[in-house]
Amino acid sequence: MKRKIMMIVNYFYPDIASGAQLMKELTEELQDEFELTVLAAIPGYSGNIEKKYEKGIVFFDKYKKINIIRVWVPKVNKNNKLSRFKYIISYFFNSINAIFRSGEQDVIFTLSQPPIIGGMLGVIAKKIKKAKLIYNIQDFTPEVVEAIGYSKSKLLINLARKVDNYSCKKSDTVLVVGRDMVDTIEKRFGKNHSIKTTVINNWIDEKEIYPLDSKHEKIINFKKEYDLEGKVVFMYSGNIGLYYDLLNILKVIEKFKDNKDIVFAFVGDGAVKKAMEEYVQKKCLYNVKFIPYQRKEDLIYSLNAADVHIVNNAKGIKGVSVPSKIYGVMATGKAVLGILEEGSEARLLIEESNCGVCCEPGDYIKIETIVEKLIEENDRYDGNGRKYLEKNLAKDISINNYRLLFKSI
Repeated sequence: MKRKIMMIVNYFYPDIASGAQLMKELTEELQDEFELTVLAAIPGYSGNIEKKYEKGIVFFDKYKKINIIRVWVPKVNKNNKLSRFKYIISYFFNSINAIFRSGEQDVIFTLSQPPIIGGMLGVIAKKIKKAKLIYNIQDFTPEVVEAIGYSKSKLLINLARKVDNYSCKKSDTVLVVGRDMVDTIEKRFGKNHSIKTTVINNWIDEKEIYPLDSKHEKIINFKKEYDLEGKVVFMYSGNIGLYYDLLNILKVIEKFKDNKDIVFAFVGDGAVKKAMEEYVQKKCLYNVKFIPYQRKEDLIYSLNAADVHIVNNAKGIKGVSVPSKIYGVMATGKAVLGILEEGSEARLLIEESNCGVCCEPGDYIKIETIVEKLIEENDRYDGNGRKYLEKNLAKDISINNYRLLFKSI
């Protein structure tokens, strides 16, 4: 008899969030071996909500062999704290309603999204269903908030950490996505803690993202469209958000404003993009380009258009979050400029695979030096990341680790 697994994931297909994509691929691979139920918000990551979700609280759906329970949530403005709060509260209480209506379950798998609430929903579902609980922490939210200064309220941060600690204690396994994140569990609970932890890396489908010849028609067209032709392309691809110290990195890039042989492309969107665009305009940084998010099927062409990929985090993010862009970057076999703390998961991957050069966040002089080095030597790292990824980080490897975990718990 198949084990019944309920996955509380916040975003799920057809939403385009990175977590939604990961969970879609995971459930597709496991749907024949387990009876899967996914609990997620109604699709609306892009800001638009379909009419069929306008009336009602809980909606039952199906994707292939996967049962889906969707819960109503309001539209959210990600730059407005009150809007985000309304979204989270609605998701939380409507999800509890859905949990009661989800039938018998053997295992609850919950993501740390939305922050703190995701863990608590797992605890509640575990109690209601008398099931095992796997708490998958993608980001340690209280630590992220501290690192980027999103909130100055120590009372609020400490309360959030206490609630999250409770979720960890009630879990049968805390699943993290980087080796450095195990250290954060130790910081929270002490060296002799009893929290069972498992590390499984996130992934990119290496059959969808792979190295292409620079003369590929769609790469040439992409470069033409965004004025990247005939230049060494440094690319940042992903969320242009608060985690990444991008405004200060832009000030380093400014030092190369008169170099017409290089270009810095920022592909994506996020909370910091507007401020970056204003700075670029004010400083007349003509070799900085902003490019919209690419469709999933076109991501292979934009990633391959780079000569060097920038993978970075702000100081304090080590052990707290792993930039998922590292997997796509390594899949293309391109050189990497890693602005990451020593011992962080992404930096370990870059160093172990010898696919680029790293320095500490905030070391802006070193960043400038590395940019100069990679202008001349980026091709020396070609293919290294891809070789390492195929051997150690392939999609099938991570999904098989999930399979074994779901069977063993």
